[in-house]
This record gives sequence, C-alpha cells and structure tokens, in this order.
Amino acid sequence: MEPDGIIESNWNQIVDSFDEMNLRETLLRGIYAYGFEKPSAIQQRAIIPCIKGYDVIAQAQSGTGKTATFAISILQQIDVELKGTQALVLAPTRELAQQIQKVVLALGDYMGASCYACIGGTNIRSEVQKLQAEAPHIVVGTPGRVFDMLTRKNLYIVLIHIYWANFSKLFFFFFFFFF
Repeated sequence: MEPDGIIESNWNQIVDSFDEMNLRETLLRGIYAYGFEKPSAIQQRAIIPCIKGYDVIAQAQSGTGKTATFAISILQQIDVELKGTQALVLAPTRELAQQIQKVVLALGDYMGASCYACIGGTNIRSEVQKLQAEAPHIVVGTPGRVFDMLTRKNLYIVLIHIYWANFSKLFFFFFFFFF
C-alpha cells in the first residue's frame, strides 16, 4: 500500500519531481514558493495526463494534494497573455471555492495568472462588474452562482477549454448544461 492509500491508475507514467514535468519556469517558482518539494502520489500520476488533455477522474484522501494537482494542470494550460476566462472550476461550497482560489493564486503568482471566486452570498452587481472588468483567466465558483452568471451572460465561455468539478455529482451538471 502506498503512503497516500491504494493507487489505481491506467496511466503508467509516474513522474518523481516537478522539474521532470516540463512545467513553465514561472509555475515551478510558484510551486516551490508554496512549499512543495516533490509531488505527492496523486500529483505524480495525474498532472501529466491532465496537461495532455485527457479526461481524468482522481480520487484520494483529504490532504494528498488533489487541489494542487488540478491547479497546476490548469495553470500550465492557460495563456496568461490572453485576457479572458479559460478555465472554470466548480466547487460544492463557497468556502471551498475561496480555498481553491487562494491555492490557484499562490501557485500562479509568478505567472501573473488571475483567478476569481464566483460565489453566492455576495453582491451580484459588484461580482458582474469584477468579472467584466478583470476577465480572470480562471473562475472558481459554486454551481448556483456560476449558472446564474452564465444565464445572465456575465460569464463568457467562449475561451473556456478546461472544466473541473470538485465533486462527482457535478459531472452530470456538466453533461446536461454544456453539451
């Protein structure tokens, strides 16, 4: 048994260091500044297939690095020179959305990546203004508020090419809403 639990994967490549993942230099700086020294078991197996565009389902215990896994994958794939939302992350709660936003901003700090938390319980007018003025690279939000912003046409999905959900029931939401 692995230290992080049982590992099941159909991806054979295991990468032992972040340096071996061919990540952007600015992203690597953010990873090391955040305090990571080497990838966890889930990061060793999931970052590369995510970056390569494969559909990935990753399940691991709390504290194993799942959030950083998808955050690194997303940050590697976005074009920071392009103004506009390129990745959408859905979280089940406001607190988790804000936590994910903090991780994304910390890891992407040296890249100049922008991330916005689109959550319920906040002033919708100010949220619309921020979304339109900032056009963040990554939007992290709760399903209700994201759906509201999409139906009001305040969140533009033209450039979005990465979707990620932090809980299994949302995959059905993606299927019915986006496809």
